[in-house]
Amino acid sequence: GLFVTDYFTRTPRKLSPFRSFASIELFHFHIPEDTVIAVWNLITFKEQGGTFGDQCPDRSITVYFRSGAPSVINPLHTHFPRDTAVPGSFALTLTWTLPNRTTGVFNVTSPLPGDWFLAAHLPKDEGKISVKVKGLGGLYEECQYLFQPQLIVQRLVNIAVLYPGFVTEQNMAPHNRSCLYKVFVPSYTSRVLVEVLRCRGAEGCPLWLRLRAKAPPLHNSTALDCWEHAPCQLVLDLPFWQHWYYVLVEKHPGVPGTISFQVTVQLTDCSRPSLARPPFLPSSASMNMPHSFGSTGGLALGDSPPPADPNGTKHPVPISTASHASEQCWPVRPTLRNELDTFSVHFYIFFGPNVSVPPDRPAVFVINLLPVLDSGGVLNLELRLNVSSLCGENVTVFGCLNHEVPLTSNDNASVTCETESMAGFLLSVNATASLSRLRIPYPQTGSWYLSLRSLCTTDHGFEPCSNVTAEVYLRAYLSPCINDCGIYGQCKLLRTNNYLYAACECKAGWNGWGCTDNAEAFSYGFQLLSTLLLCLSNVMFVPPVAIAVRSHYLLEAAVYIFTMFFSTFYHACDQPGIVVFCIMEYDVLQFCDFLGSLMSVWVTVIAMARLQPVVLYLLGAMLLSMALQMDRHGLWNLLGPSLFALGIMAIAWTTRTIRRRHCYPPTWKRWAFYLCPGALIAAAAVLLYAFVETEENYFYIHSIWHLLIAGSVGFLLPPRAKHSRRLGPLPQRKGCGYQLCINEQEELGLVDPAVASINSICTS
Repeated sequence: GLFVTDYFTRTPRKLSPFRSFASIELFHFHIPEDTVIAVWNLITFKEQGGTFGDQCPDRSITVYFRSGAPSVINPLHTHFPRDTAVPGSFALTLTWTLPNRTTGVFNVTSPLPGDWFLAAHLPKDEGKISVKVKGLGGLYEECQYLFQPQLIVQRLVNIAVLYPGFVTEQNMAPHNRSCLYKVFVPSYTSRVLVEVLRCRGAEGCPLWLRLRAKAPPLHNSTALDCWEHAPCQLVLDLPFWQHWYYVLVEKHPGVPGTISFQVTVQLTDCSRPSLARPPFLPSSASMNMPHSFGSTGGLALGDSPPPADPNGTKHPVPISTASHASEQCWPVRPTLRNELDTFSVHFYIFFGPNVSVPPDRPAVFVINLLPVLDSGGVLNLELRLNVSSLCGENVTVFGCLNHEVPLTSNDNASVTCETESMAGFLLSVNATASLSRLRIPYPQTGSWYLSLRSLCTTDHGFEPCSNVTAEVYLRAYLSPCINDCGIYGQCKLLRTNNYLYAACECKAGWNGWGCTDNAEAFSYGFQLLSTLLLCLSNVMFVPPVAIAVRSHYLLEAAVYIFTMFFSTFYHACDQPGIVVFCIMEYDVLQFCDFLGSLMSVWVTVIAMARLQPVVLYLLGAMLLSMALQMDRHGLWNLLGPSLFALGIMAIAWTTRTIRRRHCYPPTWKRWAFYLCPGALIAAAAVLLYAFVETEENYFYIHSIWHLLIAGSVGFLLPPRAKHSRRLGPLPQRKGCGYQLCINEQEELGLVDPAVASINSICTS
């Protein structure tokens, strides 16, 4: 055949340590039909400061693959909520082969067509708070790990199509090992029969016949050795509806010469179990062939068949009338889709929600999930049995939820919800347990079929009931998260390019897909203690307020009160557990807390510089508000105004030192008992905040930060003379003499001569 190669790539993204599914990076690909091989090239590299991060440590990167929907991953091995089905996925770990770059290759032979999702993340970090990691990036260049997946697919074009009821002749040349065909299976098909006829050119029939849905067959697909079986007929019961089935005829190794054979396919219409589907006759529901078939619908009776393939001829064969018990199917009741919001969809049953399950046949319903749009949520199913409808009989209602084909067999498959070729999700309700739930996170899109069957319990197991019609309340809906993540989690709506999905972000030590794993959860006493520590530690601002009022620093005192108030209620609202109290919106409290903290530093430093405060206070308030609006957690945006204030203070002190020709402040007591202890306490607070504080010790380390910052303000705030001590104007100069005015408080570095009262000793 003719191969066509397609290439897809995605933009590199920065990976984060795993905390929950909300912290992973998700990549969405689409694999076309008839793809024989898909190769993912997984590129990972380090960056530090815009260059290659050769000095960055090696951190393993885990990548997950899944077809149809995102992977449901659990790297922390937490517990899933009850009644949750966990679909499988494939994972691999990338190791570093070069100091700053590594590449992994992942091959998939005959991948399923449609949507594929890749999820990648770093290992769980050591508990460092993300705000600090981001903030410290302003002091040193943080190591970043970037991940970029690339996809290369090779697909076949012009694959020969088999038409039910027609024979295709084929000559397999010596240099060819196989021939590939495909046939479309419409709805209400209960059986697919593929047969190889008139095999010539070698002793026996040295051919393998393989069959697979959606993609070309693999070595482990359903297969039959035509050499050992005559006639060579491969039968598949309960095939997937509305999908292509691929037929591979493969020659045994070492067989020389040309082999000629015929291949035919017959489909059994379960809506008419006594008849197979005639050639080109649509089923009771239209064949609904996809556009890749060449037509938007099936051919009507009397239409001429498509032209023959150049490699063979087609002609009809007799239609088998064999009937099997498993070929019977029952009407499928549709559901009404009602979209309320993103991932909030209810599926209503006509004449429901109470459903009558007769004793002699199953009740079948279909739930259609839209491609891409519905795979990022949670499919919820709930069955509730009306016990009063059982009339005292020991009845159990079994529900089988299967993807793309209903399970309606009359044997024990209704109890196990499994056959040789398929497996579904089982629900059961009876008089003892009248309620059953099922949750499927990130379900595959397409048609989901729910088959309800009532069976009576006997000494020999389950048997069909007689004259008992069970009544079941059925509820099916799509939700963003499981139980909205409970009280210890937040359901977040995430986006990667044009794909939306939802995930829980847990708090207060709770983990799991629905924030239901309490193995590391904080107790109520611990939550109350952490809240009280973070809130009551702000009382340490009372002494600086008293000192400021006593020294007539009223503006500074107002700022300290503002900081104490909003820091207290911000931390009361910021708690992860249930001990939470919010007097305003969270964002308002956070902004006021950050602004008050930075303004406290600003006004303290300006007061130490002994300059005209009003203009500088207004300038600081405007600069800090702008910085907080730009990036509330960026360290340089917050550190810049503080350094600017320290620069103003340094210039003011240097000017006074040069003018007076001695150090300012001049007294060693001021340095030894006030400035040095205050600076050391502030430096210790900054070091704790930046390098020691983690998620585990946040509540007491941050409380210590409150105590140290408030204590440093009490040491650093300079005293101010009282206005009651202000005297009149200085005596005027008399005659030719002069006056030497000595301001004792100014010389001690305690007041500002430009604004404070003057108590001078003048001598002529």
